[in-house]
Amino acid sequence: MTKTQIAKKEMIKRKWYLVDANGQILGRLASKVAKILMGKHKPIYTPNVDTGDYVIVINAEKIKVTGKKLQDKIYYKHTPGYLGHLKAERLGSLLNRRPEAVIRFAVEGMLPKNSLGRKMIKKLKVYKGDQHPHKSQKVEILNLSEVNL
Repeated sequence: MTKTQIAKKEMIKRKWYLVDANGQILGRLASKVAKILMGKHKPIYTPNVDTGDYVIVINAEKIKVTGKKLQDKIYYKHTPGYLGHLKAERLGSLLNRRPEAVIRFAVEGMLPKNSLGRKMIKKLKVYKGDQHPHKSQKVEILNLSEVNL
């Protein structure tokens, strides 16, 4: 009788993947990146263990959105400690000002909302241009349109 293997910390081998966001749709990119960060693409996936890999996203400013989301989608932020300090910013202006934050918010919304999710989001590296400082990590280029996750 075979037993189900549960991933241990020592069994996990992490890889580094490079994703180019040029021309990608925001939600589809975020869902595939979230699956890689969680480790759902691996056969040793265990829900309560961080089995995911590192993901580097470049060209964050060239992301696409469908419909009227540039004008209609609003990101809200509360200033802690000050009553009534609700700040709102539209997706279009946030994409012009901080495109890395748009991808980070989208991916973070698809991860678990607990301490495990906070560990997973630290493995996501998002950069505005096509340069990144992770050349020494033996990064594999991942084409999300060809990969079936």
